[in-house]
Amino acid sequence: MSKRLGTGLGKGLDALLPSLNINEDDKVVEIPLGQLRPNPYQPRKNFNDESIQELAASIKEHGVIQPIIVRSVLKGFEIIAGERRYRASQASGLATIPAVVRKFTDQQVMEIALIENVQREDLNAMEVAVAYQALIDQFNMTQEELSVKVGKSRSHIANFLRLLQLPEEVKQYVSRGTLSMGHAKAIVGLKDKKIVKALADTTIKEQWSVRQLEEEVKKLEENTEKKTKLKPKRKDPYINQLEESLRETYRTTVKIKHNNNKGKIEILYYSKDDLDRLLEMLQGKSS
Repeated sequence: MSKRLGTGLGKGLDALLPSLNINEDDKVVEIPLGQLRPNPYQPRKNFNDESIQELAASIKEHGVIQPIIVRSVLKGFEIIAGERRYRASQASGLATIPAVVRKFTDQQVMEIALIENVQREDLNAMEVAVAYQALIDQFNMTQEELSVKVGKSRSHIANFLRLLQLPEEVKQYVSRGTLSMGHAKAIVGLKDKKIVKALADTTIKEQWSVRQLEEEVKKLEENTEKKTKLKPKRKDPYINQLEESLRETYRTTVKIKHNNNKGKIEILYYSKDDLDRLLEMLQGKSS
């Protein structure tokens, strides 16, 4: 029998898919459950208990129809594909599980774990984000390289990675599904984390749609922009000090105006005699 775990992948991961096929020529062995350990790169952190129990009931009646795929490691075997079957077999009280042993590198193991879950849409948005970041960090990939690997657009990768900027409590909302990916995208760009948390809480409480939340964010940004425009710019303390020094020297109003390291000095006079006085002082200082 043969099972193919997903379509639409990048060329990099597509090359791994044949290694997940199980054919009639493969050697299937019974491995004690005690010798197995889960994939350390498994991106999925939450398994649906009801789904596991349903699978366990099926295994009790029919056995494990599809062997899991493992690799040999120190002190046993590591699950590459089939952790749900492994967990359900534990729940059903089996002592062993049918498996096919293959060789994989750490990177392949990590990528396959992502394929098995993302392509079947078993991961929540935060788990996908963490998995993408782990691939980038572990194997020094760029977002562009990762997008090719998983067969997704670069913007898709970037949108998920941005979720990691959310406050921890808001990340939990996304993980539990109380806040959708669309809601998270609407608030992730806000700089003030307290406002992000407050908007997330209100969204959940008031059951705002993504559009409603986007409108609130737009209003907030417009108000912030207005306040910024109305707020007078604070003068550089150094410029203030220079102006004060020049005022004392010339005994008149002096203004220094500058922008991008360029500017001018304005020395005000209030009569012809005042002008003559200032000119004499300036000429005296330049000589």
